[in-house]
Amino acid sequence: MTGLVLEDVQVRGAFLRKVRLIGAELCDVEITGDIQNLTINGVEVGALIDAELDRRDPDRIKMRPADADGFREAWDLLERRWTETTQRARALPPALLHESVDGEWSFIETLRHLAFATDAWIRRAILGDPTPWHPLDLPWDEMADTPGVPRDRTARPSLDEALALRQDRMATVRQYVDQLTDEQLAADTTPVTTTQGWPRPISYPVRECLLITINEEYQHRLYAERDLAVLAAAN
Repeated sequence: MTGLVLEDVQVRGAFLRKVRLIGAELCDVEITGDIQNLTINGVEVGALIDAELDRRDPDRIKMRPADADGFREAWDLLERRWTETTQRARALPPALLHESVDGEWSFIETLRHLAFATDAWIRRAILGDPTPWHPLDLPWDEMADTPGVPRDRTARPSLDEALALRQDRMATVRQYVDQLTDEQLAADTTPVTTTQGWPRPISYPVRECLLITINEEYQHRLYAERDLAVLAAAN
């Protein structure tokens, strides 16, 4: 493809792999997401980006734990930070917690999505519950409709309702990591006994399931903090 011009374009949920941009002009471009093996003018920049993000938040390194104790430390940190973020949310008028900033999820939707992530990767993949879903669970927008998995974007639960679900799911993770051993961390999950649902009913490394959960918690708190600041400044 030659002569491609993209200007004033917003792309969401893109998947680019083995893409080459030759003679490209990038100006006023912002990229967020999972970036791996990105080379610009002969320089692999992924490691540079990670190093800068780690410099800005030294605790980010704890989101890449190597053993069971590391996962407990990571979850301790996430619990503390989410408590602080929730307190900031409570200081806003309740209606604002349903407001989207720049097309992103509202604060309430973020809580609902994290409940979904816990149900998917902890309660289903690790603990083996084939149907762990709550009606308020919210998958990511690009996920195809999946039988049995809720995705009600019209629901408007109160903060307390969303937090009740959220705290229940966080307690599940807390209980699991508290008893986690290095042997369990190195094992694989037992596939759930169903052909439906998500993630797929196959075996996953326990470490991978936990890392996905921790990454979801860490990243979505950053997004929530960013958007709460915008809402607070505008009101």
